[in-house]
Amino acid sequence: MVEPSGKSNELADRLRAFMAQHVYPNEHRYHEEAERLGPWAIYPVVEELKPLARAAGLWNLFLPIAEVETGLSNVDYAPLCEIMGRSLFAPEIFNCSAPDTGNMETILRYGTPAQQERWLRPLLAGDIRSAFAMTEPEVASSDATNIDSSIVRDGDHYVVNGRKWYTTNATSPACEIIIFMGRNQPAGDDPYRSQSMILIPRDTPGVRVLRALPVFGFYGVPDRASEVVFENVRVPAGNMLLGEGRGFEIAQGRLGPGRIHHCMRLIGLSERILERMCRRADRRNAFGRQLAEQTVTLERIAQARVMIDQARLLTMNAAWRMDTVGNKEARREIAMIKVAAPAMAQQVIDWAIQMFGGGGTSNDHLLTAAFATARLLRLADGPDEVHRNQIARLEIRRHRGTDPAATGGAAEVLSVAEVERRTAAGAWPRPSGLAG
Repeated sequence: MVEPSGKSNELADRLRAFMAQHVYPNEHRYHEEAERLGPWAIYPVVEELKPLARAAGLWNLFLPIAEVETGLSNVDYAPLCEIMGRSLFAPEIFNCSAPDTGNMETILRYGTPAQQERWLRPLLAGDIRSAFAMTEPEVASSDATNIDSSIVRDGDHYVVNGRKWYTTNATSPACEIIIFMGRNQPAGDDPYRSQSMILIPRDTPGVRVLRALPVFGFYGVPDRASEVVFENVRVPAGNMLLGEGRGFEIAQGRLGPGRIHHCMRLIGLSERILERMCRRADRRNAFGRQLAEQTVTLERIAQARVMIDQARLLTMNAAWRMDTVGNKEARREIAMIKVAAPAMAQQVIDWAIQMFGGGGTSNDHLLTAAFATARLLRLADGPDEVHRNQIARLEIRRHRGTDPAATGGAAEVLSVAEVERRTAAGAWPRPSGLAG
């Protein structure tokens, strides 16, 4: 595993300075605007800070070096993502927020020149935003083969029908393009070749954004979860991404980087929560002693430190594997961090809420929004159960066809002859006169 480059370290220093000068002082304003204006509005504070970030050269940092000469490797981007993740609204300021980063990478990697000119260019410029429509309320979308929305060819167009929810960002007035995943072949065909992704402009007739969805009571913070209905939506055939039946292929290319971005942001958020725990412990007294002197406090802070560092090392290892062997070969490591990081963050934040007492359940200390985010990410991009199943299957497969004699990993039942040999050689051999 390699260390981040000098370029990454220099960008990290500039990011920290920008966060201190512009992001942290404006967080209360952001949450105030989000609460007052609601999830269907653009928040002025974000639009004011975006030009400053761009002028500072802290823009589109997510772009992968494999696709863009000036981009960054996963190892180089991961620490920057961690810094931005310390604040729930910071990634958008740097044009590095979900779902736009994943959508931009998708169009960059799989889009035609015409699609890139029409949609990627304004997304990279931050002039528009995008949404990703995959999850459906009427089927178990954790198994993406269940996706039942349809994409049917009709001459020079496709007709799209379906109901989606947790379609991130669809309520934003700046959202102009939606990447939609749906079925284009009968269910009896290969389930992994029956889904496609297609580009749908949000203002296309038949697209209806029904509602903003709360996440544990939070609307629009930070990802504007939405429910959207597509009714006989006609889009040109040229809007298809990569080709019919390539949806799963695109999804794997899209979700790998997105998962590592989520994990690094959670690590940054957890670091900030741990700092608040430590400062709280120094300021509060209970039962005649500072919290910082009480064993339960020390134990939780120590365990939080261990868990955060474990998650970071796992995530950096996944980033290195993605850079060196590719997303497909690194799928075990990606699945591992997707399980580990949200669970870690949820536990650390829960300990912080306990330490802050009643105040921890309010919106005063970032903890409730942070907890909602961590809990959500145990479901987003695949629930824990799916990733655990994948990890276990890959682990079992890894040991098939190998020689346990070389590793000491045999699991066979001892033969009768071996039992007798061990008994005879042991401290309590069977008496010679015993029958049998």
